[in-house]
Amino acid sequence: MEALPSSPRHPPKYGSAVVQNALEQLASIDLIELCKEARIEHCRATRDLSSCGRYVHHVLNSCGHASLCAECSQRCDVCPICRSPIPDNGNRVWLRLYYKCIEAGLISKQHDERFQEKEDHGNPVNTDVQRLHSLFDVALQNNLTPLICHYRSGLEMMQSKLSQLQKFAAQLAGINSVLEVMIASFTEAVSAHVNDLHQLIENTLKAKQHLEAMIWCIRHRFIQDICSRYTDYESWSSDVIQRKASAEARKWPEFFDKQSGDNEANQGTLFIEQALQNLGIEQSYRNEEEAAISCLQNEQSSSMFCSTITADHSSLNRYPFKNLCEAVDILFLHGASDMVIAKQAILLYYIFDRHWTRPDSEWRYLLDDFAATFGITIRTLLECLVFCLLDDHSSEALEEACSLLPKISSKETHPKIAQVLLERHRPDMALVVLKSGRDSFSATENIEKDGISSLSEAVTAVRVRIEYGHLTEAFMYHRSYCSRVKEQRAADMIHSEDTLRSSWVYHIEVMTTEFCTVCIERNFVDKMIDLPWDSEEEKHLHKSLFDSACEMPTKPFGSLLVVYYLRRYRYLEAYEVDHNLQRFEQKKLESSTEEIASKIRTIAQWRENLVVSTFLLYFLLGSRMH
Repeated sequence: MEALPSSPRHPPKYGSAVVQNALEQLASIDLIELCKEARIEHCRATRDLSSCGRYVHHVLNSCGHASLCAECSQRCDVCPICRSPIPDNGNRVWLRLYYKCIEAGLISKQHDERFQEKEDHGNPVNTDVQRLHSLFDVALQNNLTPLICHYRSGLEMMQSKLSQLQKFAAQLAGINSVLEVMIASFTEAVSAHVNDLHQLIENTLKAKQHLEAMIWCIRHRFIQDICSRYTDYESWSSDVIQRKASAEARKWPEFFDKQSGDNEANQGTLFIEQALQNLGIEQSYRNEEEAAISCLQNEQSSSMFCSTITADHSSLNRYPFKNLCEAVDILFLHGASDMVIAKQAILLYYIFDRHWTRPDSEWRYLLDDFAATFGITIRTLLECLVFCLLDDHSSEALEEACSLLPKISSKETHPKIAQVLLERHRPDMALVVLKSGRDSFSATENIEKDGISSLSEAVTAVRVRIEYGHLTEAFMYHRSYCSRVKEQRAADMIHSEDTLRSSWVYHIEVMTTEFCTVCIERNFVDKMIDLPWDSEEEKHLHKSLFDSACEMPTKPFGSLLVVYYLRRYRYLEAYEVDHNLQRFEQKKLESSTEEIASKIRTIAQWRENLVVSTFLLYFLLGSRMH
């Protein structure tokens, strides 16, 4: 059983009298009385002609009403509710059960303080329900049979009403069909009636999808009887945070977008994070048009609608979902109805993440039934598992993902898979994914209007090939991509003026710069300069190598740039590069240590000898010809 957020940070001392007393009362209490114990009460005493209003932690011994705070109970003579006299002798009050559990360490005090903050700014009924759930959680964690029966009664009732729920789902489908026929009867291009009907259809579809998902969950008892691979919710949350940190640490530097001034994309580094962002769950939750749906969520679960995974351990605004019921509510009550396949995929991801290291016999049947119920293909199931495994930072998960990739690789394979494999130092598998159809060229299919999505994929494809040592193949890919972009952009220029972001010049700059950057990092520059670069690409190659020579003067990148020009018999450019590097090196020597200065002099001397000997040879050959 997963520990719930009401659990205290430190385990309670079960041998103490305080804990034993709280558990005994919790085990024997009637459900109606338990609801009273969980309810927030405010002091009803009058002070200075106004109500005291403090939180009531105790009940009166005389009548059992939670009507006075601790201070007011000592100065008042009668109960404000029933007017029963309060005796002067003995204990006037005793601690309410909810606060007994806090005192015993069974419920976190910080958790209660958050409830109070929410109650001050929100619906007190929601807070009462959450406090009641906290008491149920304590009962579940301590195996208190009477209360567990009450807690599970809702699930048992839903299971007994399955056939009725299925009828409701069928009725919703029928209503949706009728609404679509009604829309077809309107002839106006723009009509308020049509907009209203569209909104009604959207809400009906979402209700139907949510109900169908709930029916599946009820049939499987919300997978409460299947052991999770995590010991509790906190350990799961901690693992997700570690995944996020690991993904950020290994993330490949993105290419720079000159127009926005930002990196290529601010998308999530984990598949699940990006999937939630793509659903726009947070935006949908804040949309006023969906207020009627959002009210179905209690305040505790609504805090999960932020899709970003943060490193704040106290924050609830992150994956994983606390349980399957919450996952279904979050996914299917929010976001557009036409994203139902994406929502089902996220639900599958959650199930995989919860169980994949457990024996198959315990949980795999869930996937078969889910696929049969919702028409999910085997490929989609495997792809969701691969997403989950690639998000997992363990080597075991990576190997499992690599074993599954040949089964799912195709033109529809998610482009991020190759990128993650490259980041995790598996360019061999990334190349398998790409060659399965992911990086085929089509000016109409792969190059979008803004060019950014396909540019990102093209950069990844080049990186993978260079990492794998296939420079010639990487260059052919680079040249083919740039040619296709140039053709399409030239056609677009006829109709409208292109911007830097979508121009073919920008694409060539990014692709060439990335090509050079990876070759510099992998020490492939000597092979890179032999490739047949054209004049447009050469400008960016020159800049990359010269800048790298200035940043790392002890490396031979500047000398290789000189070699690049000498091999093409462009002696003046070679001399100019050498001259500029000499000026830079002279300034650098003034502030360098002796060791670094020695390396710089060695490289400069080698380059100078190369230039001088080449020039001498050139003049000798020229004089002989004359």
